[in-house]
Amino acid sequence: MIDATVSGTERRPRYRLFAVLAGLYLAQGIPTYLFAAALPPIMREQDVSRTAIGFFSILLLPLVLKFLWAPAVDRIRPFARAHRAGWVILTQFGIIGSILSLMAVEPGNVWAIFAIGFVASLLLSTQDIATDGYAAKHLEPAERPIGNAIQGGAIAFGVIAGGTMGLVLYHHAGWHVMLATIALISFLPLVAAFAMREDDPAPSRPSSPVSRPSIMAFLRRPEARLVLWIALVYRASEGLVKAMEGSYLVDAGIPLDVIGYLSGASAATAGLAGSVIAAVLVRRIGVTAVLGLLGSLRTVCFLVFALHAFGVILGVWPLYGASVFQTLIRYMEIVALYSLFMSVTTSEQPGTDFTILACAQLIVYLAGSMSSGALADLLGYGALFGISTALSAAAVLATLTMLRANPARPGAAFPATKGPG
Repeated sequence: MIDATVSGTERRPRYRLFAVLAGLYLAQGIPTYLFAAALPPIMREQDVSRTAIGFFSILLLPLVLKFLWAPAVDRIRPFARAHRAGWVILTQFGIIGSILSLMAVEPGNVWAIFAIGFVASLLLSTQDIATDGYAAKHLEPAERPIGNAIQGGAIAFGVIAGGTMGLVLYHHAGWHVMLATIALISFLPLVAAFAMREDDPAPSRPSSPVSRPSIMAFLRRPEARLVLWIALVYRASEGLVKAMEGSYLVDAGIPLDVIGYLSGASAATAGLAGSVIAAVLVRRIGVTAVLGLLGSLRTVCFLVFALHAFGVILGVWPLYGASVFQTLIRYMEIVALYSLFMSVTTSEQPGTDFTILACAQLIVYLAGSMSSGALADLLGYGALFGISTALSAAAVLATLTMLRANPARPGAAFPATKGPG
């Protein structure tokens, strides 16, 4: 009886932590997918060129470069009693202001939307450093797959609110109603920021150069460098497909509201079911096997898009299936990759360590996204998706080779990455 009571007492704070993380990641998901999932199809309907939409992916640049100011977020406390919570609160109010400012421009005004989106991206990237640092610092090793599954689920709700609902509202009620509604919903996740509990004391004196969070402190560790290479390789093909997926569906004759419902259904499945399945798989068979499985399935989805674009596969249902399943895989990848990333973070600079790895995977994603529109215009959708299929297959083989060639691979000592035997 005493053991049961103690166990129950220990669980309650963990449930609270999980709820806070869900709210924090929801705060990021809503505005992110307004810009990433709703606005590109809307601009395409306004006759914005595919090349312009492809280069719109440069909004990811702050998310790629955020490792440069991640040490400052780990060091600086905006408020005396709130370290990472202070960063979340300040940036969330700025993000809401950015959404509201879109109401002053037309949906076809690419440059104005780009400028506002870039400001929002800077704020989102800074908030992401604080949130990921909080998660990496407070989640126990065995809880990391669960925490990352919660992240996937919370971001999926962000897809529904910012992406799906945005497209549906725009289709039925217009630009201004869509933006006002999403801005209002974005106030709700602030509750999680005020509920954050942080036990790291405010520094009483400046840290020494050796102990201060830094990029070099990360790069000195061989296990961190190995995971960095995996982050650079594994998702190298995804930007090519994701940046043009919405445009391809529009050009294939699928209405915007159907695209919205499609993305919402896949996001709900991925966030609520796929993330849970991925967490179970990571704990049972290990990160290496899960990454190999998901990468192979991702390659098949890309192949379906390529065959459809070449006219080998006909009809819209194969597109629907590949789009939904691709989203499912993407959220499952989050659980596996982020658990691997957290295995090489340190308590001294969790935000910096995790952010470097998160930025690394976005570098190749951004390169693919920025070139996808030009490649589609130059070579056609079929060639674009065919190249993506080949790159995806090569990335899976390279990742498995790196992990299996290193018997002392990162995270092997705890259940989040340890497979049977």
